[in-house]
Amino acid sequence: MPARIVFLLIFLACSGLLAFGLYLQHMVGLEPCPLCIFQRYAFVLTGLIALVAFIHGPGRTAQAVYGALTLLVAGGGAAIAGRQTWLQHNPPNIFECGPDLGYILDAFPLTKAVPMIFKGEGDCAEAGWTFAGLSIAEWALAWFAAFLIAGLYVVLVRPRRSVFRV
Repeated sequence: MPARIVFLLIFLACSGLLAFGLYLQHMVGLEPCPLCIFQRYAFVLTGLIALVAFIHGPGRTAQAVYGALTLLVAGGGAAIAGRQTWLQHNPPNIFECGPDLGYILDAFPLTKAVPMIFKGEGDCAEAGWTFAGLSIAEWALAWFAAFLIAGLYVVLVRPRRSVFRV
């Protein structure tokens, strides 16, 4: 499969996942926790990288760069989703409903805000919605793993000429 098609599929998947997340938030009423927000940013960045790569139709060197960027961002998203999955399976002993992300970023300097966000206080440990036995964080982890595999594929595969070449 040409790398350009792989990038298009990544972009479409990220767009669909973000749309579904917004549906769950605005139509179903599930409020995202700080870790969910960071996962959304990782999906946005992964999707943007894939969109630029698809439009560009890169040669071998640029394809490897786009693939490496995909690996980097999807790896970060997987780490965040993995942390939230771990919190959901090993909830803290004391449940406190912590402040929301906007308040944390406004009230604290970044050096204190980032560790507070990644502590996963509040509802990060609660799996509010499941599908096929997996929480949103577990699904996000699976998708980030798929994007990691796709990024590795485009780094290692030789580029082919495509009918979509612009």
